[in-house]
Amino acid sequence: MIDRRLLNNFDWSILVVPLIVSLIGVMTIYSATRPVLDAEQESFYLRQFYWIILSLFVFFVVVSVDYKWFIRFAYPVFIFGILLLVIVLVAGKKGMGAQRWINLGFLSFQPAEFFKIFFILALSRYLSGTGQATMLGMSELVKIAAVFFIIPAILILKQPDLGTTVILLFIFTAMVLTAGIRKKIILITVIALVVSLPFAGNIIWKGLKGYQKQRIIAFIDPQADPRGIGYHITQSKVSIGSGGFLGKGYMKGTQGPYRFLPENHTDFIFSIFAEERGFLGSAVLFMLYFFIIWRGFDTAKKARDTEGCFLVLGVTFMFSFYFFINIGMTLGMMPVVGVPLPLMSYGGTALLSNFMALSIIENVRMRRFALYY
Repeated sequence: MIDRRLLNNFDWSILVVPLIVSLIGVMTIYSATRPVLDAEQESFYLRQFYWIILSLFVFFVVVSVDYKWFIRFAYPVFIFGILLLVIVLVAGKKGMGAQRWINLGFLSFQPAEFFKIFFILALSRYLSGTGQATMLGMSELVKIAAVFFIIPAILILKQPDLGTTVILLFIFTAMVLTAGIRKKIILITVIALVVSLPFAGNIIWKGLKGYQKQRIIAFIDPQADPRGIGYHITQSKVSIGSGGFLGKGYMKGTQGPYRFLPENHTDFIFSIFAEERGFLGSAVLFMLYFFIIWRGFDTAKKARDTEGCFLVLGVTFMFSFYFFINIGMTLGMMPVVGVPLPLMSYGGTALLSNFMALSIIENVRMRRFALYY
């Protein structure tokens, strides 16, 4: 049972605003995947709607349990997440050149999507237990990086999933900097990165897959091969630019249904939305995302304890990085690394993990006065 006083502190905006964005996503998916001729439309939009219903159920389940319990079992859950990543590499389902899914027969899911939450839970528990009297030293920083980031990053890169690895790196860096690092260590790290950049860059470049190298080349110069590696970015810009100020109108876009823009219902769904809704609609959508991010940081500031603060910060950082990287991809300001737009892009596992993350923000926010009960 949830204490009635907790229900009084329930912030409906943390649920309603993301739900609105998700429903906008379903509408955009429907428009992007509609057939031009009298062919039967694929049911991507319908599947996404079913995942929204499941996500709402999970949202309330997670909110009903005090986040202190999640923190308590953070390490076992993190280890479980590592095991799932290993299982994916051993017996995972392959698709589109990647091995990222576990097939249970009745459904397939991506463990990496849920692992981000397990990662934030474990890192929040550790950082909240380090104390704020002293900042993190080099030996402790290396230990944290090895255990919490490097091991899962290697497993995720093996799938391969560069986008999720980049997100984990950004979350790890942001949370560690928030916890506090000695200035001397930051200076040494920056110098080491600058000095080793040519050598490390060469090693990393050689380790990338062919399509990953092509994405970086396309980011630097999309016109180097406009019909090949630069096609995604070029068509994305065309879609967004053709929307003008007010947009062409819902179901009147051409880039999606005519298949000019690949991945139009996943990574590049914002391009389809911007074509139909224009600058004005995009501005409203951005405001909805900024509200979610602001609500996250505000909740972290008002959390009753350090664990809750780090937990919400990790989730908010995750949403922020997903949002800015995806929008940067569609505008040609960042390389295409396969990062979806949270809540809008098609993908059941990603949507479910998004709502689980939001439920953590709600969980911490509604219990911020619990010490006084």
